[in-house]
Amino acid sequence: PVSTLSHSLCLFVFSSPAVTSYTSQVAFPPLAQTSMYSAFPQTGQTYGLPPFGALWPGIKTETGLPEAPSGGQPGFLSFSAAYTSTQPGQLHYSYPSQGKLQPHSVSHDNPVIFLLQIYKTWKNKDRFGLKTCYNSLGQSQFSQYYNMPPSYVPAGLPSSEDHGASVGVAGYSAVKSEEARIFLWDLDETIIIFHSLLTGSYAQKFGKDPATVLNLGLQMEELIFELADTHLFFNDLEECDQVHVEDVASDDNGQDLSNYNFLADGFNGPNSGGASGATTGVQGGVEWMRKLAFRYRRLKEIYNGYKGNVGGLLSPMKRDLLLRLQSEIENVTDAWLSTALKSLLLIQSRGKCMNVLVTTTQLVPALAKVLLYGLGDVFPIENIYSATKIGKESCFERIVSRFGKKVTYVVIGDGRDEEFAAKQHNMPFWRISTHGDLVSLHQALELDFL
Repeated sequence: PVSTLSHSLCLFVFSSPAVTSYTSQVAFPPLAQTSMYSAFPQTGQTYGLPPFGALWPGIKTETGLPEAPSGGQPGFLSFSAAYTSTQPGQLHYSYPSQGKLQPHSVSHDNPVIFLLQIYKTWKNKDRFGLKTCYNSLGQSQFSQYYNMPPSYVPAGLPSSEDHGASVGVAGYSAVKSEEARIFLWDLDETIIIFHSLLTGSYAQKFGKDPATVLNLGLQMEELIFELADTHLFFNDLEECDQVHVEDVASDDNGQDLSNYNFLADGFNGPNSGGASGATTGVQGGVEWMRKLAFRYRRLKEIYNGYKGNVGGLLSPMKRDLLLRLQSEIENVTDAWLSTALKSLLLIQSRGKCMNVLVTTTQLVPALAKVLLYGLGDVFPIENIYSATKIGKESCFERIVSRFGKKVTYVVIGDGRDEEFAAKQHNMPFWRISTHGDLVSLHQALELDFL
């Protein structure tokens, strides 16, 4: 009865006066796929980001930079392993995903939508993990600037109370939207333009008038050394330079310096041992070291007191000169400092990121430069290091020992010294050589690629 009922229902639904039924024939043969439903070719799809030249003009492609991390590490964009692309031409990006996805050019009509999709995915770090996102996207999108050592692995989060004291992180899933990062900046020709004004290299490279550029450099140099000599004890400290302002703090007995006469205490630099009077002390002796420490303590007080108002240390004439030089240098360098400041201030606004300055200039003139170029509020004096005596590689070692290894360090500079030091310490390096490099750096920071 059941089979009879089923047969009746089938005849009711599908029977037609024009159809003849045969017992030896299959009632319902399978339908063949028509040609209008042909398979869609994957090679025509345009996944990927456009070359950054389309989004940030003026970017040049450099060769010889390390490739992105190996494809064995899964990326946060997952594709079938069978997917391959044969898109020709030079590639600006590479995603280390499970398959061999090679990026294609996106139509310039609407590249921002795809960027926003990538940005939303990047924001969801808790699902995908910092290690994958940082290695695959953070470097490769800006490969012509961002030089990451092949063995680089980003660290976990430090404690928020002590600027990166080492604490462990149980897996990458605990990484939040604000990772602790220390940005190690070079000064000359990275943040400010100064040395190349004097050598003429800036005028030659960017087609500026050599005489005008040199004159601006000489005037700024005069202001730097006048400030250093007059208020920052450079005459006393030139031959006893330190890497950091706290290097001789252990020799300071905490004496009140409000009425202390630095001009009459008998300290005359490292050769003071030959001066008359027993109160002068011998170089390296307890008294001499204490007076040296007094000067660095006072130097720190002056820096902190005038970091937002360096004009208070200058005469009215010199103050006007400084304002004019700042304006003219900014004009002749096409707003180089203002462009760099955008990135510095963006980093400073983050809760767990920090700017640290490592320069080959002696410490006292470096502090004078920072003040005169208006960077005192960006770099606390505790975050300024001079590599004159020990080199940048050793400076980086000191910084790592201070903040710990659980912090991600990013080196930004224009020279081979910091690039080599970054490589030795397995730190990513961002090269600055043109205005476009500064613009791209700011864009990378805005999109949380750094």
